Amino acid sequence: MQEVGTSSGSPAGRPRALWVVAVPLGVFGAVIGFLAYMLLLDDRDPGYIPSALVGQPAPSVAGASLIPGAAPVGDDVFGHGEPVLVNFFASWCGPCQVEHPVLTALAEEHGLTVIGINYKDDPAAGLGFLGDYGNPYAQVAVDPNGSISVNWGVTGLPETFIVDGDGTVVYRHFGPVLPAQREAFLAEVEGAS
Repeated sequence: MQEVGTSSGSPAGRPRALWVVAVPLGVFGAVIGFLAYMLLLDDRDPGYIPSALVGQPAPSVAGASLIPGAAPVGDDVFGHGEPVLVNFFASWCGPCQVEHPVLTALAEEHGLTVIGINYKDDPAAGLGFLGDYGNPYAQVAVDPNGSISVNWGVTGLPETFIVDGDGTVVYRHFGPVLPAQREAFLAEVEGAS
């Protein structure tokens, strides 16, 4: 004989079953809502990632030059009253190839000083990259072990920083500066002047 309230179809078993379904569905709904907000409603620049360096003096870019016979790159590139772009790139980086024409145009058409940091790359490959795509850089330092990049907080390639005329980091762009982003990026540079 079966006791009252012990069957699987009893009212005592139903509330527990509802919680087992309702809680995961609620969590799933909250995650979907947050992702929808971040992807659809948030109007921030997708290339902007906050950096602890913004508002701080630019870290060192000092290192050996990628260009044979050129003097080593020093930190004297900052603080001359004009903004400087610091771009981390490598020959093996596909997105670096995509952004390279934009950097070249910014350097040639707007006279911007761009300092390149060749990240963990074979020097011959780095030179080949510049030979194939052009050299928008005023100077190019090699970063064979990634120590310059670590000091800048680089998380992936390419990354470009804007340093104002006083030598303070004012903006960080993660990923390639795409042709469609060129004018917005240039506005950031002009704001650093």
